[in-house]
Amino acid sequence: MKEDLNRIVREAMEAVSNAVTSDDIEKLRVRYSGKKGEITALLKSLKDLPPDMRPEAGEAINKARAQIEGNIQEAQARIKEKSLELKLAAETIDVTLPGQEIPMGHSHPNTIALRELERIFIGMGYEVVEGPEVEKDYYNFEALNIPDGHPAKDEQDTFYINGDILLRTQTSSAQVHEMEKGRLPIRMISPGRVFRSDAVDATHSPSFHQVEGLVIDKGVTFSDLKGTLGIMARELFGDDTEVRFRPHHFPFTEPSAEMDVSCFKCGGKGCSFCKGEGWIEILGCGMVHPHVFEMNGIDPEEYTGFAFGVGLERIALLKYGIDDMRLMYENDIRFLSQF
Repeated sequence: MKEDLNRIVREAMEAVSNAVTSDDIEKLRVRYSGKKGEITALLKSLKDLPPDMRPEAGEAINKARAQIEGNIQEAQARIKEKSLELKLAAETIDVTLPGQEIPMGHSHPNTIALRELERIFIGMGYEVVEGPEVEKDYYNFEALNIPDGHPAKDEQDTFYINGDILLRTQTSSAQVHEMEKGRLPIRMISPGRVFRSDAVDATHSPSFHQVEGLVIDKGVTFSDLKGTLGIMARELFGDDTEVRFRPHHFPFTEPSAEMDVSCFKCGGKGCSFCKGEGWIEILGCGMVHPHVFEMNGIDPEEYTGFAFGVGLERIALLKYGIDDMRLMYENDIRFLSQF
């Protein structure tokens, strides 16, 4: 047994010293001190020795096992340390290298224009109110003085979901919801996406965005409308911007007008941007029609108000000199990153 024990210790020491990986060490541990290992087998064979020899043989076997297991643990620690060193060397970071630039997203021209409009009107005491894009015919047309059979319904070529439900053609429907609440006075803008059956070209899209405004209070006049929109125009296009109002017709306002701004490229002298006219049409507006007040439970003898609506894309196209509306929806980073 003594010769077997010396052989086992000698072989174990040599094998442990030659081990390279943690798996090698684990295999040696199982081989020598596992349940079926060689040291374990020697311990089991003690029963075959004479009783007077067992204590001395057991002590020698235990010393040999302790020696082998100690070497195995040292080798395991050595291999782990070496592996860590190799890993750290492979993953070394040179902190002096320049960092890699992370590409950042950019606000869409529509978003930039909307934030600017919201800033202007919130600064004048307005609140921002949103409404549903899928709307009832009543809120989109009837409550805005556009009854069944009115030519305006044909002109807008509406997307109907069924006879009573449609995709809104204007954000004015949000104004009707606010009027129904009966909380007066009202000073609001209602931005959002609207839908009309238009062919796609450089200036039209079946889906676009509007920002409409509504003011209702006692003693509101057309002068208030002109002053408000004049402030908006100068904030958007510069302090020298002038405004011009031309008579027009909208079913939900009376009187109604189209508003132009002096060309901010040529100062009103006439250029290719304004097609030589010196003016650029920008929005429609007017005093709220008395019948609209009546349909929404507001006394037109006590309250007056004005409303206006501007295409958000139109603001962005004019402000940034974009000549094709389709560019706004192509999600081309080369285009979007310019603004």
